[in-house]
Amino acid sequence: MTSPIFALADEYITSYARLHPMFAGSAGINGDFGVATDFGPEAVAERAALVAGTLAKLDALESTGPADDLARLHMAERLAVEKDLHEAGEWRRALRVPYGLLQNMVSYVELAPRRTENDWRLNAARMRAIPEMLATWRRTMNAGIETGETVALLQVAEGVKQARRSAEARVFDKHVTAYGDGPQAGDLRDAADAAYAAFEAAARYLEETYAPHAQARDGVGEERYLLHARATLGAVLDPHEAYAWAWDELHRIEDEMAAEAEKVLPGAGLAEAIAHLDATQALDTAEDYLAWLTEKHEGALQALGGVHFDIDPRLMDLDVQLVRGSSAGSAYYTGPSEDLSRPGRTWWPVADRERFATWGELTTVFHEGVPGHHLQIGQAKVAGEGLSRFAKIHGSVSGHAEGWALYAERLCDELGWFTEPGTRLGMLKGSALRAARVVIDIGWHLDLPLPAAEAKLHGDRWNFDVALDVLQNRGRIAAHRAYPEIVRYAGWPGQAICYKLGERAWTGARAEAQRAAGDGFDLKDWHTRALNLGPIGLDNLAAVLRDR
Repeated sequence: MTSPIFALADEYITSYARLHPMFAGSAGINGDFGVATDFGPEAVAERAALVAGTLAKLDALESTGPADDLARLHMAERLAVEKDLHEAGEWRRALRVPYGLLQNMVSYVELAPRRTENDWRLNAARMRAIPEMLATWRRTMNAGIETGETVALLQVAEGVKQARRSAEARVFDKHVTAYGDGPQAGDLRDAADAAYAAFEAAARYLEETYAPHAQARDGVGEERYLLHARATLGAVLDPHEAYAWAWDELHRIEDEMAAEAEKVLPGAGLAEAIAHLDATQALDTAEDYLAWLTEKHEGALQALGGVHFDIDPRLMDLDVQLVRGSSAGSAYYTGPSEDLSRPGRTWWPVADRERFATWGELTTVFHEGVPGHHLQIGQAKVAGEGLSRFAKIHGSVSGHAEGWALYAERLCDELGWFTEPGTRLGMLKGSALRAARVVIDIGWHLDLPLPAAEAKLHGDRWNFDVALDVLQNRGRIAAHRAYPEIVRYAGWPGQAICYKLGERAWTGARAEAQRAAGDGFDLKDWHTRALNLGPIGLDNLAAVLRDR
Protein backbone atom coordinates (compact mmCIF):
# COMPACT_ATOMS: atom_id res chain seq x y z
CA MET A 1 0.00 0.00 0.00
CA THR A 2 1.35 3.44 -0.95
CA SER A 3 2.07 5.69 2.02
CA PRO A 4 0.36 9.11 2.21
CA ILE A 5 3.68 10.87 1.56
CA PHE A 6 4.39 8.77 -1.54
CA ALA A 7 0.80 9.32 -2.68
CA LEU A 8 1.26 13.06 -2.31
CA ALA A 9 4.48 12.88 -4.37
CA ASP A 10 2.60 11.05 -7.11
CA GLU A 11 -0.27 13.53 -6.94
CA TYR A 12 2.13 16.44 -7.24
CA ILE A 13 3.85 15.04 -10.35
CA THR A 14 0.52 14.36 -12.06
CA SER A 15 -0.84 17.82 -11.17
CA TYR A 16 2.36 19.54 -12.24
CA ALA A 17 2.35 17.62 -15.54
CA ARG A 18 -1.18 18.89 -16.23
CA LEU A 19 -0.04 22.45 -15.59
CA HIS A 20 3.21 22.05 -17.53
CA PRO A 21 2.79 19.72 -20.54
CA MET A 22 6.25 20.55 -21.88
CA PHE A 23 7.76 19.25 -18.65
CA ALA A 24 5.64 16.11 -18.91
CA GLY A 25 6.68 15.46 -22.51
CA SER A 26 10.36 16.16 -21.90
CA ALA A 27 10.40 13.94 -18.81
CA GLY A 28 8.63 11.15 -20.69
CA ILE A 29 5.60 10.97 -18.38
CA ASN A 30 2.81 8.86 -19.83
CA GLY A 31 -0.62 10.49 -19.97
CA ASP A 32 -2.71 12.92 -21.96
CA PHE A 33 -1.51 16.27 -20.68
CA GLY A 34 -1.65 18.22 -23.94
CA VAL A 35 1.44 19.65 -25.63
CA ALA A 36 1.59 23.42 -24.97
CA THR A 37 2.66 24.90 -21.63
CA ASP A 38 1.29 28.30 -20.69
CA PHE A 39 4.27 30.39 -19.53
CA GLY A 40 2.16 33.48 -18.78
CA PRO A 41 1.88 35.12 -15.32
CA GLU A 42 -1.44 33.51 -14.40
CA ALA A 43 -0.22 30.00 -15.23
CA VAL A 44 3.04 30.61 -13.37
CA ALA A 45 0.98 31.65 -10.34
CA GLU A 46 -1.09 28.47 -10.63
CA ARG A 47 2.03 26.31 -10.58
CA ALA A 48 3.35 28.28 -7.60
CA ALA A 49 0.06 27.67 -5.77
CA LEU A 50 0.49 23.94 -6.39
CA VAL A 51 3.96 24.11 -4.80
CA ALA A 52 2.71 26.01 -1.73
CA GLY A 53 -0.32 23.75 -1.34
CA THR A 54 1.78 20.60 -1.58
CA LEU A 55 4.17 21.91 1.07
CA ALA A 56 1.25 22.52 3.42
CA LYS A 57 -0.14 19.02 2.81
CA LEU A 58 3.31 17.47 3.31
CA ASP A 59 3.73 19.19 6.65
CA ALA A 60 0.51 17.62 7.92
CA LEU A 61 1.39 14.02 6.98
CA GLU A 62 2.87 11.40 9.31
CA SER A 63 5.91 9.37 8.23
CA THR A 64 5.59 5.57 8.10
CA GLY A 65 9.30 4.70 7.90
CA PRO A 66 12.74 5.52 6.48
CA ALA A 67 11.56 5.73 2.86
CA ASP A 68 8.94 8.28 3.90
CA ASP A 69 11.52 10.22 5.91
CA LEU A 70 13.74 10.49 2.85
CA ALA A 71 10.85 11.43 0.58
CA ARG A 72 9.65 14.13 3.00
CA LEU A 73 13.15 15.54 3.50
CA HIS A 74 13.75 15.85 -0.22
CA MET A 75 10.33 17.16 -1.24
CA ALA A 76 10.26 19.73 1.53
CA GLU A 77 13.70 21.07 0.67
CA ARG A 78 13.06 21.26 -3.09
CA LEU A 79 9.58 22.77 -2.89
CA ALA A 80 10.58 25.29 -0.21
CA VAL A 81 13.34 26.79 -2.32
CA GLU A 82 11.05 26.79 -5.37
CA LYS A 83 8.47 28.71 -3.33
CA ASP A 84 11.12 31.18 -2.18
CA LEU A 85 12.34 31.77 -5.74
CA HIS A 86 8.80 32.53 -6.86
CA GLU A 87 8.13 34.89 -3.97
CA ALA A 88 11.39 36.71 -4.74
CA GLY A 89 10.06 37.46 -8.24
CA GLU A 90 12.59 35.34 -10.10
CA TRP A 91 9.78 33.99 -12.30
CA ARG A 92 9.62 37.38 -14.04
CA ARG A 93 13.18 36.93 -15.29
CA ALA A 94 12.27 34.05 -17.60
CA LEU A 95 15.35 34.09 -19.82
CA ARG A 96 18.48 32.00 -19.37
CA VAL A 97 20.99 31.35 -22.14
CA PRO A 98 22.10 28.91 -23.44
CA TYR A 99 20.38 26.36 -21.13
CA GLY A 100 16.91 27.73 -20.57
CA LEU A 101 13.47 27.98 -22.11
CA LEU A 102 14.62 28.62 -25.68
CA GLN A 103 16.90 25.57 -25.63
CA ASN A 104 14.28 23.50 -23.80
CA MET A 105 11.76 24.09 -26.57
CA VAL A 106 14.18 22.68 -29.11
CA SER A 107 14.93 19.71 -26.82
CA TYR A 108 11.19 19.15 -26.36
CA VAL A 109 10.90 18.36 -30.05
CA GLU A 110 14.20 16.47 -30.16
CA LEU A 111 13.01 14.11 -27.41
CA ALA A 112 9.78 13.15 -29.17
CA PRO A 113 9.55 9.53 -30.39
CA ARG A 114 9.58 8.90 -34.17
CA ARG A 115 8.43 5.35 -34.79
CA THR A 116 4.74 5.47 -35.69
CA GLU A 117 2.39 7.85 -37.50
CA ASN A 118 1.04 8.89 -34.09
CA ASP A 119 4.59 9.73 -33.02
CA TRP A 120 4.99 11.97 -36.06
CA ARG A 121 1.69 13.69 -35.24
CA LEU A 122 3.16 14.38 -31.81
CA ASN A 123 6.28 15.87 -33.44
CA ALA A 124 4.14 18.23 -35.48
CA ALA A 125 2.04 19.16 -32.43
CA ARG A 126 5.12 20.00 -30.36
CA MET A 127 6.55 22.18 -33.12
CA ARG A 128 3.17 23.83 -33.59
CA ALA A 129 3.01 24.57 -29.84
CA ILE A 130 6.18 26.68 -29.91
CA PRO A 131 4.52 29.90 -31.24
CA GLU A 132 1.80 29.64 -28.59
CA MET A 133 4.28 28.99 -25.77
CA LEU A 134 6.57 31.84 -26.79
CA ALA A 135 3.60 34.21 -26.91
CA THR A 136 2.73 33.41 -23.28
CA TRP A 137 6.40 33.70 -22.29
CA ARG A 138 6.50 37.25 -23.65
CA ARG A 139 3.68 38.22 -21.27
CA THR A 140 5.77 37.07 -18.31
CA MET A 141 8.81 38.95 -19.61
CA ASN A 142 6.60 42.04 -19.95
CA ALA A 143 5.56 41.60 -16.31
CA GLY A 144 9.24 41.86 -15.42
CA ILE A 145 9.55 45.06 -17.44
CA GLU A 146 6.60 46.55 -15.52
CA THR A 147 8.18 45.82 -12.11
CA GLY A 148 11.78 46.54 -13.12
CA GLU A 149 12.80 42.90 -12.58
CA THR A 150 14.62 42.17 -15.80
CA VAL A 151 17.65 40.14 -16.84
CA ALA A 152 21.02 41.55 -17.83
CA LEU A 153 21.58 42.95 -21.31
CA LEU A 154 24.14 40.21 -22.01
CA GLN A 155 21.45 37.54 -21.63
CA VAL A 156 19.13 39.49 -23.90
CA ALA A 157 21.74 39.86 -26.63
CA GLU A 158 22.61 36.17 -26.43
CA GLY A 159 18.95 35.24 -26.31
CA VAL A 160 18.47 37.08 -29.59
CA LYS A 161 21.29 35.05 -31.12
CA GLN A 162 19.99 31.77 -29.74
CA ALA A 163 16.43 32.27 -30.94
CA ARG A 164 17.59 33.45 -34.34
CA ARG A 165 20.06 30.57 -34.64
CA SER A 166 17.28 28.06 -34.05
CA ALA A 167 15.30 29.69 -36.85
CA GLU A 168 18.13 30.14 -39.33
CA ALA A 169 19.66 26.71 -38.71
CA ARG A 170 16.19 25.22 -39.25
CA VAL A 171 16.86 22.86 -36.38
CA PHE A 172 13.86 20.60 -37.05
CA ASP A 173 14.39 20.11 -40.79
CA LYS A 174 16.33 16.90 -40.20
CA HIS A 175 13.21 15.33 -38.73
CA VAL A 176 10.96 16.57 -41.51
CA THR A 177 13.42 15.10 -44.01
CA ALA A 178 13.64 11.83 -42.08
CA TYR A 179 9.87 11.43 -42.25
CA GLY A 180 9.93 11.59 -46.03
CA ASP A 181 6.88 12.01 -48.25
CA GLY A 182 4.27 10.28 -46.08
CA PRO A 183 0.77 11.63 -45.42
CA GLN A 184 1.96 14.04 -42.71
CA ALA A 185 4.82 15.59 -44.69
CA GLY A 186 2.97 18.84 -45.35
CA ASP A 187 1.81 19.18 -41.74
CA LEU A 188 5.32 18.60 -40.43
CA ARG A 189 6.77 21.17 -42.82
CA ASP A 190 4.14 23.77 -41.87
CA ALA A 191 4.67 23.12 -38.16
CA ALA A 192 8.45 23.47 -38.48
CA ASP A 193 8.10 26.70 -40.45
CA ALA A 194 5.73 28.09 -37.83
CA ALA A 195 8.26 27.26 -35.11
CA TYR A 196 11.05 29.01 -37.02
CA ALA A 197 8.87 32.10 -37.47
CA ALA A 198 8.13 32.07 -33.73
CA PHE A 199 11.83 31.90 -32.84
CA GLU A 200 12.49 34.84 -35.15
CA ALA A 201 9.62 36.76 -33.54
CA ALA A 202 11.11 36.03 -30.11
CA ALA A 203 14.47 37.39 -31.29
CA ARG A 204 12.80 40.61 -32.53
CA TYR A 205 10.89 40.96 -29.25
CA LEU A 206 14.07 40.69 -27.19
CA GLU A 207 15.92 43.03 -29.51
CA GLU A 208 13.30 45.74 -29.92
CA THR A 209 10.98 45.58 -26.90
CA TYR A 210 12.88 44.02 -24.01
CA ALA A 211 16.49 45.16 -24.51
CA PRO A 212 15.85 48.84 -23.60
CA HIS A 213 14.72 47.68 -20.13
CA ALA A 214 17.48 45.16 -19.48
CA GLN A 215 19.88 45.50 -16.56
CA ALA A 216 23.35 46.82 -17.33
CA ARG A 217 25.11 44.79 -14.61
CA ASP A 218 25.73 41.09 -15.21
CA GLY A 219 26.10 40.08 -11.57
CA VAL A 220 22.96 39.44 -9.51
CA GLY A 221 24.31 40.50 -6.09
CA GLU A 222 24.67 38.49 -2.90
CA GLU A 223 21.01 38.17 -1.87
CA ARG A 224 19.79 36.78 -5.18
CA TYR A 225 22.94 34.71 -5.62
CA LEU A 226 22.57 32.90 -2.29
CA LEU A 227 18.95 32.04 -3.10
CA HIS A 228 19.96 30.59 -6.47
CA ALA A 229 22.90 28.76 -4.89
CA ARG A 230 20.53 27.18 -2.39
CA ALA A 231 18.37 26.02 -5.29
CA THR A 232 21.25 24.46 -7.18
CA LEU A 233 23.21 23.04 -4.23
CA GLY A 234 20.48 22.07 -1.83
CA ALA A 235 22.66 23.78 0.75
CA VAL A 236 23.26 27.10 2.42
CA LEU A 237 26.44 28.52 0.88
CA ASP A 238 29.22 30.44 2.60
CA PRO A 239 30.36 32.25 -0.56
CA HIS A 240 33.54 33.68 0.90
CA GLU A 241 34.77 30.32 2.20
CA ALA A 242 33.92 28.67 -1.12
CA TYR A 243 35.66 31.44 -3.09
CA ALA A 244 38.91 31.07 -1.08
CA TRP A 245 38.77 27.26 -1.17
CA ALA A 246 38.29 27.21 -4.93
CA TRP A 247 41.37 29.37 -5.55
CA ASP A 248 43.41 26.97 -3.40
CA GLU A 249 41.92 23.99 -5.25
CA LEU A 250 42.76 25.56 -8.61
CA HIS A 251 46.39 26.04 -7.54
CA ARG A 252 46.58 22.40 -6.40
CA ILE A 253 45.22 21.13 -9.71
CA GLU A 254 47.56 23.36 -11.69
CA ASP A 255 50.55 21.84 -9.93
CA GLU A 256 49.30 18.35 -10.80
CA MET A 257 48.65 19.40 -14.41
CA ALA A 258 52.23 20.64 -14.76
CA ALA A 259 53.53 17.27 -13.61
CA GLU A 260 51.23 15.43 -16.02
CA ALA A 261 52.22 17.71 -18.93
CA GLU A 262 55.84 16.74 -18.34
CA LYS A 263 54.88 13.11 -18.94
CA VAL A 264 53.12 14.04 -22.19
CA LEU A 265 55.94 16.14 -23.62
CA PRO A 266 59.09 16.19 -21.48
CA GLY A 267 60.69 19.60 -21.19
CA ALA A 268 57.70 21.47 -22.55
CA GLY A 269 55.16 23.53 -20.66
CA LEU A 270 51.45 22.92 -20.25
CA ALA A 271 50.41 24.95 -23.28
CA GLU A 272 52.88 23.08 -25.52
CA ALA A 273 51.68 19.72 -24.18
CA ILE A 274 48.05 20.64 -24.91
CA ALA A 275 48.93 21.82 -28.42
CA HIS A 276 50.82 18.58 -29.03
CA LEU A 277 47.83 16.51 -27.92
CA ASP A 278 45.43 18.55 -30.04
CA ALA A 279 47.62 17.82 -33.05
CA THR A 280 48.21 14.13 -32.40
CA GLN A 281 45.19 12.81 -30.48
CA ALA A 282 42.28 13.89 -32.64
CA LEU A 283 39.80 12.53 -35.17
CA ASP A 284 39.13 14.11 -38.54
CA THR A 285 35.43 13.49 -39.08
CA ALA A 286 32.24 13.77 -37.06
CA GLU A 287 31.43 10.17 -38.02
CA ASP A 288 34.68 8.93 -36.49
CA TYR A 289 34.03 11.06 -33.42
CA LEU A 290 30.58 9.52 -32.94
CA ALA A 291 32.00 6.01 -33.35
CA TRP A 292 34.70 6.74 -30.76
CA LEU A 293 32.18 8.16 -28.29
CA THR A 294 29.89 5.17 -28.71
CA GLU A 295 32.75 2.73 -28.14
CA LYS A 296 33.87 4.49 -24.95
CA HIS A 297 30.33 4.64 -23.53
CA GLU A 298 29.76 0.94 -24.18
CA GLY A 299 33.17 -0.01 -22.81
CA ALA A 300 32.52 1.82 -19.53
CA LEU A 301 29.16 0.11 -19.09
CA GLN A 302 30.66 -3.32 -19.63
CA ALA A 303 33.65 -2.73 -17.36
CA LEU A 304 31.75 -1.33 -14.38
CA GLY A 305 28.73 -3.62 -14.21
CA GLY A 306 28.96 -6.17 -11.42
CA VAL A 307 32.39 -4.92 -10.36
CA HIS A 308 32.06 -1.42 -8.93
CA PHE A 309 28.32 -0.95 -9.52
CA ASP A 310 25.16 -3.01 -9.67
CA ILE A 311 23.85 -1.82 -13.05
CA ASP A 312 20.25 -2.61 -13.84
CA PRO A 313 20.02 -4.34 -17.26
CA ARG A 314 17.53 -1.68 -18.38
CA LEU A 315 20.29 0.94 -18.10
CA MET A 316 22.62 -0.88 -20.47
CA ASP A 317 20.89 0.93 -23.33
CA LEU A 318 22.60 4.33 -23.61
CA ASP A 319 22.22 6.46 -26.74
CA VAL A 320 24.92 8.83 -28.06
CA GLN A 321 23.99 11.76 -30.29
CA LEU A 322 25.89 14.53 -32.07
CA VAL A 323 24.21 17.96 -32.01
CA ARG A 324 24.50 20.49 -34.83
CA GLY A 325 23.29 24.08 -34.74
CA SER A 326 23.28 24.16 -30.92
CA SER A 327 24.11 27.13 -28.70
CA ALA A 328 25.45 24.78 -26.02
CA GLY A 329 29.20 24.77 -25.66
CA SER A 330 29.47 21.46 -23.82
CA ALA A 331 28.06 17.95 -23.81
CA TYR A 332 24.95 17.18 -21.78
CA TYR A 333 22.71 14.28 -20.74
CA THR A 334 18.97 13.63 -20.84
CA GLY A 335 17.56 10.83 -18.73
CA PRO A 336 15.31 7.92 -19.67
CA SER A 337 11.55 8.40 -19.86
CA GLU A 338 9.48 7.34 -16.87
CA ASP A 339 8.60 4.01 -18.47
CA LEU A 340 12.18 3.56 -19.80
CA SER A 341 10.92 3.30 -23.40
CA ARG A 342 13.16 6.27 -24.24
CA PRO A 343 16.77 5.57 -23.24
CA GLY A 344 19.18 7.90 -21.53
CA ARG A 345 21.15 9.99 -24.04
CA THR A 346 24.37 11.94 -24.09
CA TRP A 347 24.46 14.88 -26.53
CA TRP A 348 27.71 16.18 -28.03
CA PRO A 349 27.67 19.62 -29.74
CA VAL A 350 29.77 19.70 -32.90
CA ALA A 351 29.89 23.52 -33.21
CA ASP A 352 32.14 24.54 -36.10
CA ARG A 353 34.86 22.02 -35.37
CA GLU A 354 36.55 20.11 -38.17
CA ARG A 355 38.77 18.01 -35.87
CA PHE A 356 37.83 16.37 -32.59
CA ALA A 357 40.48 16.13 -29.88
CA THR A 358 39.58 12.95 -28.01
CA TRP A 359 42.26 13.17 -25.32
CA GLY A 360 40.20 15.81 -23.49
CA GLU A 361 36.82 14.16 -24.12
CA LEU A 362 37.25 10.79 -22.41
CA THR A 363 36.68 12.28 -18.98
CA THR A 364 33.44 13.85 -20.23
CA VAL A 365 32.25 10.43 -21.41
CA PHE A 366 32.58 9.24 -17.81
CA HIS A 367 30.91 12.45 -16.54
CA GLU A 368 27.88 12.50 -18.82
CA GLY A 369 27.54 8.76 -19.34
CA VAL A 370 28.92 6.04 -17.09
CA PRO A 371 29.57 6.08 -14.16
CA GLY A 372 28.26 9.67 -14.16
CA HIS A 373 24.84 11.05 -14.97
CA HIS A 374 23.48 7.97 -16.70
CA LEU A 375 24.03 5.69 -13.72
CA GLN A 376 22.87 8.27 -11.21
CA ILE A 377 19.77 9.55 -13.01
CA GLY A 378 18.97 6.17 -14.53
CA GLN A 379 19.24 4.40 -11.18
CA ALA A 380 16.65 6.75 -9.72
CA LYS A 381 14.26 5.71 -12.51
CA VAL A 382 14.68 1.99 -11.77
CA ALA A 383 14.87 2.20 -7.98
CA GLY A 384 11.39 0.79 -7.53
CA GLU A 385 9.31 1.52 -4.44
CA GLY A 386 12.23 2.89 -2.43
CA LEU A 387 11.97 6.32 -4.04
CA SER A 388 9.02 8.63 -4.46
CA ARG A 389 7.85 9.65 -7.92
CA PHE A 390 8.92 13.20 -7.09
CA ALA A 391 12.52 12.05 -6.54
CA LYS A 392 12.51 9.95 -9.70
CA ILE A 393 11.18 12.62 -12.04
CA HIS A 394 11.24 16.16 -10.71
CA GLY A 395 13.52 16.44 -7.72
CA SER A 396 16.95 16.88 -9.27
CA VAL A 397 19.56 18.88 -7.33
CA SER A 398 22.37 20.21 -9.52
CA GLY A 399 24.98 20.00 -6.77
CA HIS A 400 24.10 16.38 -6.11
CA ALA A 401 24.01 15.43 -9.81
CA GLU A 402 27.01 17.40 -11.06
CA GLY A 403 28.98 16.60 -7.93
CA TRP A 404 28.39 12.90 -8.55
CA ALA A 405 29.44 13.24 -12.19
CA LEU A 406 32.70 14.92 -11.18
CA TYR A 407 33.19 12.26 -8.51
CA ALA A 408 32.71 9.72 -11.33
CA GLU A 409 35.61 11.27 -13.26
CA ARG A 410 37.80 11.05 -10.17
CA LEU A 411 36.73 7.45 -9.60
CA CYS A 412 37.80 6.53 -13.13
CA ASP A 413 41.20 8.05 -12.37
CA GLU A 414 41.41 5.90 -9.22
CA LEU A 415 40.56 2.87 -11.35
CA GLY A 416 43.44 3.69 -13.72
CA TRP A 417 41.28 4.29 -16.77
CA PHE A 418 43.15 7.32 -18.12
CA THR A 419 45.89 5.35 -19.85
CA GLU A 420 45.68 6.69 -23.42
CA PRO A 421 48.07 9.58 -24.18
CA GLY A 422 46.98 12.80 -22.54
CA THR A 423 43.67 11.52 -21.16
CA ARG A 424 44.67 11.99 -17.53
CA LEU A 425 45.74 15.53 -18.35
CA GLY A 426 42.30 15.90 -19.94
CA MET A 427 40.70 14.84 -16.66
CA LEU A 428 42.81 17.34 -14.71
CA LYS A 429 42.06 20.06 -17.24
CA GLY A 430 38.37 19.41 -16.71
CA SER A 431 38.83 19.64 -12.95
CA ALA A 432 40.69 22.94 -13.32
CA LEU A 433 37.77 24.23 -15.38
CA ARG A 434 35.35 23.34 -12.57
CA ALA A 435 37.51 25.10 -9.95
CA ALA A 436 37.76 28.15 -12.22
CA ARG A 437 33.97 28.13 -12.50
CA VAL A 438 33.63 28.54 -8.74
CA VAL A 439 35.88 31.56 -8.50
CA ILE A 440 34.35 33.15 -11.60
CA ASP A 441 30.73 32.58 -10.63
CA ILE A 442 31.01 33.72 -7.02
CA GLY A 443 33.48 36.51 -7.73
CA TRP A 444 31.56 37.95 -10.68
CA HIS A 445 28.06 37.82 -9.18
CA LEU A 446 29.16 39.12 -5.77
CA ASP A 447 31.72 41.59 -7.20
CA LEU A 448 34.51 40.21 -5.00
CA PRO A 449 38.10 41.34 -5.51
CA LEU A 450 40.55 38.91 -7.04
CA PRO A 451 43.38 37.86 -4.70
CA ALA A 452 46.41 40.12 -5.12
CA ALA A 453 48.51 37.60 -7.02
CA GLU A 454 45.63 36.77 -9.33
CA ALA A 455 44.79 40.44 -9.90
CA LYS A 456 48.27 40.93 -11.38
CA LEU A 457 47.51 38.24 -13.94
CA HIS A 458 43.88 38.98 -14.78
CA GLY A 459 42.72 42.32 -13.36
CA ASP A 460 41.44 43.77 -10.09
CA ARG A 461 37.67 43.26 -10.50
CA TRP A 462 35.47 40.77 -12.25
CA ASN A 463 33.81 41.52 -15.57
CA PHE A 464 33.10 39.50 -18.72
CA ASP A 465 36.61 39.87 -20.10
CA VAL A 466 38.31 38.96 -16.82
CA ALA A 467 36.04 35.94 -16.46
CA LEU A 468 36.84 34.86 -20.02
CA ASP A 469 40.58 35.28 -19.38
CA VAL A 470 40.47 33.17 -16.21
CA LEU A 471 38.37 30.50 -17.92
CA GLN A 472 40.68 30.24 -20.92
CA ASN A 473 44.06 30.56 -19.21
CA ARG A 474 43.36 28.89 -15.88
CA GLY A 475 40.37 26.69 -16.66
CA ARG A 476 42.06 25.70 -19.94
CA ILE A 477 38.72 25.42 -21.68
CA ALA A 478 38.50 24.50 -25.37
CA ALA A 479 38.14 27.57 -27.57
CA HIS A 480 34.72 26.62 -28.97
CA ARG A 481 33.30 26.36 -25.44
CA ALA A 482 34.68 29.48 -23.76
CA TYR A 483 32.24 32.23 -24.78
CA PRO A 484 28.99 30.26 -24.25
CA GLU A 485 30.28 29.14 -20.86
CA ILE A 486 30.64 32.72 -19.63
CA VAL A 487 27.20 33.55 -20.99
CA ARG A 488 25.85 30.57 -19.06
CA TYR A 489 27.37 31.71 -15.76
CA ALA A 490 25.85 35.14 -16.15
CA GLY A 491 22.37 33.76 -16.79
CA TRP A 492 22.32 30.86 -14.32
CA PRO A 493 23.79 32.15 -11.04
CA GLY A 494 24.95 29.47 -8.66
CA GLN A 495 24.95 26.60 -11.16
CA ALA A 496 28.61 26.75 -12.16
CA ILE A 497 29.71 26.13 -8.56
CA CYS A 498 27.77 22.86 -8.31
CA TYR A 499 30.43 20.64 -9.85
CA LYS A 500 33.34 21.27 -7.53
CA LEU A 501 31.32 21.91 -4.39
CA GLY A 502 29.23 18.85 -5.17
CA GLU A 503 32.36 16.76 -5.70
CA ARG A 504 33.68 18.02 -2.36
CA ALA A 505 30.49 16.84 -0.67
CA TRP A 506 30.54 13.42 -2.37
CA THR A 507 34.22 12.72 -1.67
CA GLY A 508 33.77 13.89 1.89
CA ALA A 509 30.82 11.54 2.38
CA ARG A 510 32.78 8.60 0.98
CA ALA A 511 35.81 9.39 3.13
CA GLU A 512 33.58 9.45 6.20
CA ALA A 513 32.11 6.05 5.27
CA GLN A 514 35.60 4.61 4.73
CA ARG A 515 36.78 5.85 8.13
CA ALA A 516 33.74 4.35 9.83
CA ALA A 517 34.00 0.95 8.08
CA GLY A 518 37.79 0.61 8.08
CA ASP A 519 38.95 -2.52 6.28
CA GLY A 520 35.35 -3.60 5.87
CA PHE A 521 34.51 -0.76 3.47
CA ASP A 522 32.87 -2.10 0.29
CA LEU A 523 32.99 0.39 -2.56
CA LYS A 524 30.33 -1.32 -4.70
CA ASP A 525 27.98 -1.52 -1.75
CA TRP A 526 28.54 2.16 -0.97
CA HIS A 527 27.85 3.12 -4.58
CA THR A 528 24.64 1.08 -4.53
CA ARG A 529 23.43 2.70 -1.33
CA ALA A 530 24.40 6.16 -2.55
CA LEU A 531 22.61 5.89 -5.89
CA ASN A 532 19.52 4.30 -4.35
CA LEU A 533 19.02 7.45 -2.30
CA GLY A 534 18.02 9.36 -5.42
CA PRO A 535 18.64 13.11 -5.50
CA ILE A 536 19.23 14.91 -2.23
CA GLY A 537 20.49 18.34 -1.20
CA LEU A 538 24.14 18.62 -0.23
CA ASP A 539 23.35 19.86 3.28
CA ASN A 540 21.71 16.49 3.97
CA LEU A 541 23.90 14.16 1.89
CA ALA A 542 26.46 12.93 4.41
CA ALA A 543 23.92 12.54 7.21
CA VAL A 544 21.49 10.51 5.09
CA LEU A 545 24.28 8.27 3.80
CA ARG A 546 25.45 7.78 7.36
CA ASP A 547 22.02 6.49 8.37
CA ARG A 548 21.61 4.06 5.45
